[in-house]
Amino acid sequence: MRKIRQRITEHLIPLFRRRLSGVDALPQLALLGLLSGLVTGGVILIFRMAIELPLEYFLPNNDSEAFEQLAPLTRGLLPLAGALSLGLFLHRLALQDRKVGIVHVMERLNYHQGYLSFRSALVQFVCGVGTVITGQSAGREGPAVHLGAAFSSLLGQRMRLPNNSIRTLVACGCAAAISASFNTPIAGVIFAMEVVMMEYTIAGFTPIILASVSGAIITRAVYGSEPAFTVPAMTMNSLLEIPWILAIAVIIGIAAAAFIFLLDYTGRYHQRPVLLRISVAGLLMVPFAIAIPEVMGIGYDTVSLTIHNQLPFWLMLTAALAKLVVTALTLGLGMPSGVIGPTVFMGATLGGAMGLIGAMIAPESASSVGFYAMLGMGAMMGAVLQAPLAALMALLELTLNPHIIFPGMLTITVASMVTSEVFGQKSLFITILKSQGLSYQNSPVIQALRRVSVGAIMDRSVMRVPRQLPLEECRQALKSGSKWLVIDGSSGPTALMPAVDLARYLEDKTAECQEANGELPESIDLVEIPANRRDVAAVQYQATLEEALQAFDDSKAEALYVQRHVAPMIQRIYGIVLPTDIDSYYQYRRT
Repeated sequence: MRKIRQRITEHLIPLFRRRLSGVDALPQLALLGLLSGLVTGGVILIFRMAIELPLEYFLPNNDSEAFEQLAPLTRGLLPLAGALSLGLFLHRLALQDRKVGIVHVMERLNYHQGYLSFRSALVQFVCGVGTVITGQSAGREGPAVHLGAAFSSLLGQRMRLPNNSIRTLVACGCAAAISASFNTPIAGVIFAMEVVMMEYTIAGFTPIILASVSGAIITRAVYGSEPAFTVPAMTMNSLLEIPWILAIAVIIGIAAAAFIFLLDYTGRYHQRPVLLRISVAGLLMVPFAIAIPEVMGIGYDTVSLTIHNQLPFWLMLTAALAKLVVTALTLGLGMPSGVIGPTVFMGATLGGAMGLIGAMIAPESASSVGFYAMLGMGAMMGAVLQAPLAALMALLELTLNPHIIFPGMLTITVASMVTSEVFGQKSLFITILKSQGLSYQNSPVIQALRRVSVGAIMDRSVMRVPRQLPLEECRQALKSGSKWLVIDGSSGPTALMPAVDLARYLEDKTAECQEANGELPESIDLVEIPANRRDVAAVQYQATLEEALQAFDDSKAEALYVQRHVAPMIQRIYGIVLPTDIDSYYQYRRT
């Protein structure tokens, strides 16, 4: 058993990591995707139970969304008390530890190769549960994505995988989280690639699909195979409805643009103390909670009632507008809430209200209110997230009705274009990143370099030698066949030289000594002999080619030596990367 464990540790795991450094490690990535989905599914299950069990215990009729049945005073005090508690909790944390949600996941992907900490996951768990059970205008999908991404990232960090694999694991966690929350595996895959990663790769599809499916399996084992909403059979009655569908798409596109603008405008106060901002957000919730309690919590009960045409027009319209305003204001002020759930709520109620108007205008040809509610849901999601394909897939999986694809495509694309092209609004998450002074690099070059680790292109024919090298060790170094010699100084590697230059020097020196009847020196100073030496800098074995390129820019070095910690205070050099290696990979070897 000990020999088997030693073989796994010394041979199989390093081989597994090495294969993952390239872009063609499909079997290894598939296994990681499966593990990520199972882990994420379990985490999301715990997260949902942490929300639902307390609410079922305290709310009337054991209904986890029955905020409307609470007394008006209780409805007003609950979100205020919750906001004060969350404000105090966040006030005690460092600024970096307060960042949660999908925006934080995108930031870590763009600037930190997808490394997320257990502390951030713990903070997100507390904030995600706290916002929903205290009646804030919140969703559970955004926190779920953070949790799935964080635990998948921690899985990769624990296994010490290359950074390109950790990025894939983060995408797997995002897909599994959406799949487990909505019971929509296809939408989870598209969401991860269209919204979070902002790229589509053949190698990325397989592990993300496996993660999405395995995440859904875990939650289906507990909650069943039904989607998030029970949707009656629906279809478009007549092509004459298309003008009205286009009008609804335009209205929802305007509403989405207003939502993004209002949230961005309120976000300008992010420099104010977090306790003050969260307390103000709680105060803003009070009148809405008292007057329109449908905006409290996730609100999927209201969405379900809208789909089944069980709410009057003015309540749907008022609830949609109130949800839009209070969610934008509280999120902009820093309330750590999810945004996907409120987006679904706004789209469904606004679409349902427009459906009732259509039924009044043309009762003979108008489709059901639920039909328009579902179209509104997809249109709002696509416009706010600027993710039309993810919204369409979610719409299809939630309705299980292929007849909604045609009007859904029309509504989602028009609403998205109205938001982006007419009003100039970007994706909500990109807008929030920009307001924080951050950007999201998704150019084809950067994406290609992020998919590969330095381990896939480095030259492994390297030997680490001291500056003063005895003559016999010089000969041994040349006999080893190493192509490069990394010269050690007093504080680490200082230069890189080709081994052939040392061989040439020894040959010339030997000839000189033979002519002069002299003797070769006992040791050779590798920094003093004639050679094509290069300045070097370090890069970690897990680094991607993007990080290597950044290391070249920062250090102005001519070569990078690839190292890894093998023991405390001990680092081993595994290879050498030159700028030409990166250029050669991108131009000739990328797929």
